[in-house]
Amino acid sequence: MIALLSAIAQLFLPWWVIAVVAFTVCFWRKPSGGRAFLSGFLGIGLVWLLYALLIHLRTDGLLTARMAELLFKSSSPALLLLVTLLIGGLVGGFAGVAGSGMRQVFSTNS
Repeated sequence: MIALLSAIAQLFLPWWVIAVVAFTVCFWRKPSGGRAFLSGFLGIGLVWLLYALLIHLRTDGLLTARMAELLFKSSSPALLLLVTLLIGGLVGGFAGVAGSGMRQVFSTNS
């Protein structure tokens, strides 16, 4: 659900909407902390990886190779794809944990 909603939301909204989506879904679904992190990490990380792979394939690897060289002094597009996955995944994971934690706070105060 996180992957689908974030993929749609990113078409129309800024990149940081992924945190709002992961937070909201984990707040609503009430997973445990570890499960919330994993679902947020996988949901967002996979969407970002697929977007990055699509760009890589559409440009025949030229854009990703040049960006990897510019950012990491390496001509390996795989490094750039891995960093993209990690950044998106960490944002989604931490937002998921925050949503799950917020739900626990609200349920204990009620």
